[in-house]
Amino acid sequence: MIRRTFIALTAATAFMTAPVFAQDKDIVDTAVANGSFNTLAAALTAAGLVETLKGPGPFTVFAPTDAAFAALPAGTVEDLLKPENKDKLIAILTYHVVAGKVMSTDLTEGMKAATVNGAEVTITLDGGPKVNGAVISAPDVAASNGVIHVIDSVILPPM
Repeated sequence: MIRRTFIALTAATAFMTAPVFAQDKDIVDTAVANGSFNTLAAALTAAGLVETLKGPGPFTVFAPTDAAFAALPAGTVEDLLKPENKDKLIAILTYHVVAGKVMSTDLTEGMKAATVNGAEVTITLDGGPKVNGAVISAPDVAASNGVIHVIDSVILPPM
């Protein structure tokens, strides 16, 4: 009984302190600290967007994991990271960012949100929250300048 109480208290303490810790870091530092966004961090650096996402915001970032980038056709990421493709990379990355802080509780079925790219994304809730069909696997990761919603695939802007 004491062991279960200790485990429960430890879990509750970890749960309650995690958001406070995360909120001390901006979106970029929060993503880097997670360890699942190395490709996104490299892409943000190549696109020259790190300082923007470290800015005051607030921003909502639909952040694809390393696995999401790995699911793209072979050579796609390497090609996008080339200096001559910087504009295309910027277009893709800014399509994952919405100005303002949009929490999962703010999402509604069929909601349209204008991205920093200028194009809109569509939110669906049937079968769990999605943005343009990408599953939001971990919503509401708090950062000091906004929020991150982890997604399972890279979303591409309309061409």
